[in-house]
Amino acid sequence: MIRVPRPNMDGFTMALVATVGLATVLPVQGQFAQGVHWLAEAAIALLFFLHGARLPREEVVAGMAHWRLHLLIFSLTFAAFPLIGWAVVETLPHSLLPPAVAIGVQFLCLLPSTVQSSIAFTSMARGNVAAAVCSSTLSNISGILMTPLLVALFLKVQGSALSLDTLQTIAAQLLLPFVAGQLLRRWIGAWAARHKTMLRFTDRGSILLVVYLAFSEAVVNGLWHQVPPAALGMVVVIDCAILAVFLVGTTLLSRRLGFSRADEAVIVFCGSKKSLVSGVPMAGVLFAPATAGLVLLPVMLFHQIQLMVCAVLARRYAEEDEARDALPATS
Repeated sequence: MIRVPRPNMDGFTMALVATVGLATVLPVQGQFAQGVHWLAEAAIALLFFLHGARLPREEVVAGMAHWRLHLLIFSLTFAAFPLIGWAVVETLPHSLLPPAVAIGVQFLCLLPSTVQSSIAFTSMARGNVAAAVCSSTLSNISGILMTPLLVALFLKVQGSALSLDTLQTIAAQLLLPFVAGQLLRRWIGAWAARHKTMLRFTDRGSILLVVYLAFSEAVVNGLWHQVPPAALGMVVVIDCAILAVFLVGTTLLSRRLGFSRADEAVIVFCGSKKSLVSGVPMAGVLFAPATAGLVLLPVMLFHQIQLMVCAVLARRYAEEDEARDALPATS
């Protein structure tokens, strides 16, 4: 039986709510937005460097070799999600959503998984971080090819081929810092293991920066004024329903297939996520500028909802593990 986590308003969840409110009232823009963007990139790079320095080499190798887990997450991301999105769009009455927003719901389901937040939440949940790094990075690299192909298949949208900029960004921001941390682990590994608070702060800080930037962009572009309130509410309901299906489904599936609790966290947090960071540049290539903003609306809302819900869920995983560790050993 799956225990649904109670929405405890811990400090991090309250910080997420406050960040959304700040972006709504005081969105970052102009040159200051560029500065915050660079700060977020630096925080993400630091996060991966610290993970690389902290993780034992044997755990990284085991994470890369965990093919059953990677295959499951890949299938969820690029098969189950697209089919669910197609079914939702096809069954909804056309009057409920503007056409571009309906396309956005389907586009949401065609995106790769997140990298940074999937790993951060897996870490918060005390899951298999090495496997999360490998699986989420594989998803993003595959998404460079898979998402345009799926868009052409499900949406019949023709666009120019995506450049290698996204792949280069992943290598520069994520893989290189992680590899650098691994190479320097011999000298700084013990220090990184002792300073777990720094890793926790980097996890949460990078997520808060991404939330602030994403919501600020939405407010500055005025997307909230282009959709009727009823349609906006319907998008929120659809996004919540899709997320609920995959959170419950990934939990049940991982347990039915006999994965460990640490691997379950990876499947839940990598297999239920969709990447706003990948979605924004892809939408700019695949859709006309006049519709790209509306197409991205379901993605941006889903991004915020998944962060809020997964923050509570990751905290619940950690609390349950801490309670289990505190139990006296039985002979």
